[in-house]
Amino acid sequence: MGAWELLLVGLVMLLGLCGVLVPGLPGSWLVWAAVLWWALKDPEPVAWLVLVGATGALFLCQVVRWALPPRRLKTSGATRRMAGYAGAGAFLGFFLVPVLGAIPGFLGGVYLSERLRLGRPDAARASLRTVMRAGGSSILAELFTCLLITGAWLVAVLWW
Repeated sequence: MGAWELLLVGLVMLLGLCGVLVPGLPGSWLVWAAVLWWALKDPEPVAWLVLVGATGALFLCQVVRWALPPRRLKTSGATRRMAGYAGAGAFLGFFLVPVLGAIPGFLGGVYLSERLRLGRPDAARASLRTVMRAGGSSILAELFTCLLITGAWLVAVLWW
C-alpha cells in the first residue's frame, strides 16, 4: 500500500475518531471500515490480525455500551465545546501516557471545559459526574476502543 493510501486510511480513522464525539455519526464504524480497507489492500498477516482484533474490540465495546445507561447528554448540559475538550484530552492522554492516559485525559477535558464555563471547581466536579452518568461513560468506552484500534493500526504500519 502506498503512502497516499495510508494517509487516506489515517484520515478516515481520524474522521471516525471525531465521529465518536458527534452524535449521529458512525465513528466506530468508520474506524473499522478504514482498518478493513487497509487489510484488503495490504493482505499481510499483521493486517488481518489487526482487523480481527479491531472487530473483537468493537464487538466488546458494543456489549459494554449496552450495559451502560443510555445517552441523555442533552439533558445533562453537555455541549459540542465540551465534546471537543474531552476528545482532545483523550487524544493527548492516549499518546502522553500510552494507552491508559486516554481515560484521565477524557475526564480532564470535560472537567476543564466545565471549569472554564462555570468558574468554580466544585460546580465543575458536579457537572463532570452528571455528564458521565448521562452517557459520558458510553462515549468514553467507544472513544477509548477507537483510539486503541487506531494505535494498533499505527504500530502495525510503522513497525511492519
